[in-house]
Amino acid sequence: MKRALLWFSLVSLGWAQEWTGRFESIRQNALDSDYSHRFLSRLCHQVGPRLSGSPAAAAAVDLVAEEMQQLGLKVWRQPCLVPHWVRGREEAELTEYSGKPAGVKAPLVLTTLGGSSSTGSQGLDGEVVVVDSFAQLEARQVQGKIVLFNTRFDQRVADQGRGGTAYSQSVVFRTRGPAAASRQGAAACLVRSVGGADYRLPHTGVTSFGEASPLPCAAISSEDADRIAYLSKQGAVKLHLLLTPQTLPDAPSFNIIGDLQGSDPQAEVVIVSGHLDSWDVGTGALDDASGVATAMQVAQTFRTLGLKPRRTLRVIGWMNEENGGAGAKAYDKETQGKNHFAAVESDLGCGHCLGFSCWTPPEWLPALKPVSQALQPVGASQLETSNGAGADISPLGARGVPCFNPLLDSRTYFHYHHTPADTVDKVDPVHLRQNGAALSVLAWALCSMDRPDSSP
Repeated sequence: MKRALLWFSLVSLGWAQEWTGRFESIRQNALDSDYSHRFLSRLCHQVGPRLSGSPAAAAAVDLVAEEMQQLGLKVWRQPCLVPHWVRGREEAELTEYSGKPAGVKAPLVLTTLGGSSSTGSQGLDGEVVVVDSFAQLEARQVQGKIVLFNTRFDQRVADQGRGGTAYSQSVVFRTRGPAAASRQGAAACLVRSVGGADYRLPHTGVTSFGEASPLPCAAISSEDADRIAYLSKQGAVKLHLLLTPQTLPDAPSFNIIGDLQGSDPQAEVVIVSGHLDSWDVGTGALDDASGVATAMQVAQTFRTLGLKPRRTLRVIGWMNEENGGAGAKAYDKETQGKNHFAAVESDLGCGHCLGFSCWTPPEWLPALKPVSQALQPVGASQLETSNGAGADISPLGARGVPCFNPLLDSRTYFHYHHTPADTVDKVDPVHLRQNGAALSVLAWALCSMDRPDSSP
């Protein structure tokens, strides 16, 4: 019996040494490759913005499908119906305020929020009521007026590398504020842009009305929010607002999926992913072409090195993360009961990778120590526990599938997030290669390791 156990231990050790022994070549190959940046540049420059339901989103699916085929993956398109919201004209101008000189124009810089209704082609005029909380909204009389939620993004938190925390503190006013204003009878709603750079640059994003009646809503630049707040202390402020978006019938679209078949046909699937759709104001380089490119880098690294993973590596470009999550919902519905070993999503830009956030049982972190050690040379050795995951893989996490997100330096990410400035030049090629290296090492481990033992 002891001999059998010793033999099994030696075999297991040999297998462990075999797959962990690949880490250095995987890491170095990805670090030396410019594949991810070339792919990202094609996606952003040739296709451009990729809002769900648009011709560009469909073109992006085609481009990724072709690229996956070039990598030798088994490619399939998973259908989903996505919202089809189209931006129209967006203009605003202060028309009345205390001390306004005659003949002086006072235009505002703004961007319509996804899900906004239209003001009509003539626009609307109204007095602005400035609030900085939901409690203040409820205490004010806003019937027929234009509400401005003026809550500042806390860049001090983001400067500590916690951009996601700063974002979560402020984004609630964008996602829930217009609905709250609608329930109070407001005619329209403006939101101070949720972002850290005050470059008179508005940040778009989705808003959710739920059971409330949609109303015209937009994000305005931080500088213009400050101006309105200042003027409102001097007296009544009125503005003219013109927003002409359209909500069209839901459109057919797809998640694009590519499998690198594992050597064990009975083994589970390991997902590496990013979301393919983007907002329509920039080219979605940080959010989230960089995530898709990093996932594609994993497959390219495996193929370049001739690696045959034990488990199937599944690369996914999710559709409709930005304004509905239809792709994630379709995947979750169609894969119930199917085996997934783990899932990874990169969706926080392209800052330096510090390691991974892990939504896993506690025994997984010690088992992944070899990954941490292998990523020390690129400064990505940190593994920390989490109670959530990226939006597209969260349904898998809710089913008990271990989920991972890269821990990315997010100090400047929200300067560009959902703005016209989210473009290829904001992506650091060195960071992109490092992120690809980190994800490739983790993916190889997840495709190769035994399931960590949960016994005491």
